Amino acid sequence: MKLHQEFTIAQPLDAVWDFFHDVPRVAACLPGAEYTGLKEDGRHEGRVSAKVGPFQASFEGEAGVRYDDQQKSVALDGKGVDRKGASRGKMTMVCALQASGAATCVVVDSDIQLSGTIAQFGRTGLIAEIANALVADFVRNAEAALVADRTSAAAVTGGTDAAREVDSPAVQPIGGAALLLVALKGLFKSWFRRAA
Repeated sequence: MKLHQEFTIAQPLDAVWDFFHDVPRVAACLPGAEYTGLKEDGRHEGRVSAKVGPFQASFEGEAGVRYDDQQKSVALDGKGVDRKGASRGKMTMVCALQASGAATCVVVDSDIQLSGTIAQFGRTGLIAEIANALVADFVRNAEAALVADRTSAAAVTGGTDAAREVDSPAVQPIGGAALLLVALKGLFKSWFRRAA
C-alpha cells in the first residue's frame, strides 16, 4: 500500500531539519510511538501501539534512518511484529523537506506492507485515514516542541538567572475514540462518493 502525504510545519527549514535528526524527539511527537534505543549497528528500536475497536496492536521493531543533508531528505526502512496478534509490517519512507516562506513543507512517500490480522484494515482504506490523523497530531506536537526550543534558547540568551526548561508536549497513544472518528469519517466519505 502506497501513501503520499504533504504537510507544513510552521517553523523554518533549518530548525525542522535539525529536529528531524533527533529520532527520539521525533518519535515522542508521534502518538502511540515509543523510542526504545539505538542498536550497535546504528538502527533504531521502538514500539508503536494502536487500538481500533476490539483490535489492539503493539508493534515492536527497528528502523534504519539515512539523511541527505544536501537534498534535505530522510529515508527510512523499518519492520515490526505484533507478537500477540501475529501481525507483521514493513515500511519504506522518504521525507523531503523544503522551505515554504517562513515555514517548512514536508512531502512523505511511504510503501507499507502488512500481513496478519491488521492487513484487513489496509484493505478498507482505514490505514490511510489513520495515517492522516497521526500526521495532524504529529505536526501539532512537532510545532509545540520547536516553539519550546526557541523559548528555552531565548531564556538562555536573554540573560535570565537560569534557563527555563520547557518539556516536549505530552503525547497520548492514539486510541479507540480517535480511530473510531477516523473510521466514521472514512465511511461517510465512501457513502457520499457512491451517492454522487
